[in-house]
Amino acid sequence: MGSGIKTYAVVTGASSGIGREFAGQLVLTGRPLIISARRGDRLHELKGEIQSKVPSAEVAVIEADLGMKDGIDELLSGINSVLDNGERSDPYTPARLGVFINCAGFGLCGSFDRSDVERETAMIDVNVTAVHVLTKQVLKIMERQNSGYILNVASSAGLFPAGPFMATYYASKAYVASLTQAIAEELREKGSGVHISCLCPGPVDTEFNDVANVKFALRGMTAKDCAKAALKGLFGGKVVIVPTLRMKAAVFFVRLLPRGLMTRIVAAQQKKKF
Repeated sequence: MGSGIKTYAVVTGASSGIGREFAGQLVLTGRPLIISARRGDRLHELKGEIQSKVPSAEVAVIEADLGMKDGIDELLSGINSVLDNGERSDPYTPARLGVFINCAGFGLCGSFDRSDVERETAMIDVNVTAVHVLTKQVLKIMERQNSGYILNVASSAGLFPAGPFMATYYASKAYVASLTQAIAEELREKGSGVHISCLCPGPVDTEFNDVANVKFALRGMTAKDCAKAALKGLFGGKVVIVPTLRMKAAVFFVRLLPRGLMTRIVAAQQKKKF
């Protein structure tokens, strides 16, 4: 963070889970926040909690449904409004976008032939389309600054060959992981001051489980620990962040086993979630 410059951190999906933890941890670094999600009541509740702990914290709320194009546009417009002094109490202090965390997303469990197609396409809209568009637009802002950090929340699922019984979710996270790694190499080759990472955790104890209608067969890490490991990796320059040793080992063995065998192993694990 530069002297005399407000460096904002933006967190999507901030109303619960890992996104909520990101907001709580980032504010402790002295960064003003922009938090976004569909549920405005939860965002204002979070804002109140943050400011009760850190009275000097600046927190802007942008309610937006990232499953809709209008929601993406509203978020980008809101961010630009804050950066352009329109919604800040000290409009003469320069501002820039320092951190952007794409955390909004959800999952769905079940056999592909029986899964609700509208729910699946809604998941693609949030997990893929919104992440793609926001990453592109935020990257343009940060490249003009020649500084900034982008974190796309993927999943260890995105590093596996396929995920039977969570087929669309695994595919959506594979897209995020692949996209992020490709952008990271492009930025490295041109010596950019912008850094991008993807977070690929295993099970995390959040509302994700209820939304996806699953119960993890393996014990999950806490959202607090996941966010802490993610920020450490992001600011440490890692491109792919896998928080736990157990998941690091699993991802390592994915590279060694035949894809067909690995897919059958994943299918067996997914069935345990029903």
